[in-house]
Amino acid sequence: MTQDELFKKLVAHCKEYGFIFPSSEIYDGLGAVYDYGQNGVELKNNIKRYWWDSMVKLHENIVGLDAAIFMHPRTWEASGHVGAFNDPLIDNRDSKKRYRADVLIEDWLAKQDEKISKEVEKARKRFGEAFDEEQYRATSPRVADIAAKRDAVHERFAEALNANDLNELRQIILDCEIVCPISGTRNWTEVRQFNLMFSTQMGSTADGASTIYLRPETAQGIFVNFLNVQKTGRMKLPFGIAQIGKAFRNEIVARQFIFRMREFEQMEMQFFVRPGDEMNWWQQWKQTRMAWHRALGFGHDNYRFHDHDKLAHYANAATDIEFNFPFGFKEVEGIHSRTDYDLSRHQEFSGKKIQYFDPEKGESYVPYVVETSIGVDRMFLQIMSAAYTEEKIDGGEERVVLRIPAPLAPTKVAVMPLVKKDGLPETAQKIVDMLKFDHNVAYDEKDSIGKRYRRQDAVGTPLCVTVDHRTLEDGTVTVRHRDTMEQERIAVEALPQLVDREVSMRRLLEQVRA
Repeated sequence: MTQDELFKKLVAHCKEYGFIFPSSEIYDGLGAVYDYGQNGVELKNNIKRYWWDSMVKLHENIVGLDAAIFMHPRTWEASGHVGAFNDPLIDNRDSKKRYRADVLIEDWLAKQDEKISKEVEKARKRFGEAFDEEQYRATSPRVADIAAKRDAVHERFAEALNANDLNELRQIILDCEIVCPISGTRNWTEVRQFNLMFSTQMGSTADGASTIYLRPETAQGIFVNFLNVQKTGRMKLPFGIAQIGKAFRNEIVARQFIFRMREFEQMEMQFFVRPGDEMNWWQQWKQTRMAWHRALGFGHDNYRFHDHDKLAHYANAATDIEFNFPFGFKEVEGIHSRTDYDLSRHQEFSGKKIQYFDPEKGESYVPYVVETSIGVDRMFLQIMSAAYTEEKIDGGEERVVLRIPAPLAPTKVAVMPLVKKDGLPETAQKIVDMLKFDHNVAYDEKDSIGKRYRRQDAVGTPLCVTVDHRTLEDGTVTVRHRDTMEQERIAVEALPQLVDREVSMRRLLEQVRA
């Protein structure tokens, strides 16, 4: 099964099992907008809780905020979004499809890396245990040729991005013979810039209304509240402000399911530090955030850092944490050193002094900022991509299982009476009532017990509890574990402790702090 086929199965699974639906589907949907179903919203909320607790609970110097979506229009002038929040887009004249020019080139570069990896794997099979990968990469003419071509294009690409040279971006696309995935032709238009912000009107009448924007990021709500939080919380540098909230971007080229959407949710933390300390903190937050991802257990090799070829106008350092999706390594989180750009700009545009008085230095200054920014929806897709598994079990039977980390699973326990009679449903309902104050619990009595197990596997439920006639005799139940399918018999009164141990968020948080 190809990665493309796997991804299509994942998208279909998300709808079939109540994770994600196309928005307004009865009206044929709305492009790049999705709704989270009954299982999706639970997983999404658990992701947000994992992030929030790791930020706010584990760090005594980080507090939370929930800023409004609507902000004064001058906010976006100060931040630079009005003048510079653009994507370089290019059209294919034959397919009439529009693409981001930078993404086309990035995908071409990724293909060159894949070519090199394939050459290495072929050599590994040829030479067996005697294979020295490092030596092969250094001496293979074929690898050297691909790498040289890739590096030359990468250098041109980075220079074009930093110079905002749209003509050069187009020329790279032509020189690399990049074709439209739909038409297969290289009949490209010029590259143009498109602003990504949604605008709307605020006011009672059209004549008296003023133009405001749906926020394209949540960070600015933190920056304009810097003094409010610092003074009311008596915060001392270094300290952070965390926020989870919706953001909106008019993505012309939305694709890959929920990876790139027009309405999405961000989890951002802005960490305020002394000028000169920002690079040390940037390095620390890189490691802290990578540990947060790897604690989920999806394999260290599926994550990597990718430093930016082009730094944003506000940054002096930037890297992405990328995850190996079915469509390749793509960004899930950015860690940026934003310098003092944001607070200084808001100080300039508002005319209000936005500074921190440092009692140790005896002076006031504008703090520097280190940002961690992660998309909830991309994180959701990362977890679903890594968790989706098709496997053969005893007897040649196949099952689809979502190996979602137990603390994040939408439903923690499914309670099942073996049959719908003899008092078993009533006993099972009592167990549900016992557990539901602490966990999301499902009651399932339809179909055979095997089908019910498969149904719970497909939504990622880590534990299934079966109530049978022996339960009525000795007060024990069968607990079946999702990943191993092993079963154990325990007393009903021991269930709360077992469930707590298996699904506790604390297990993840302890790994982050380890």
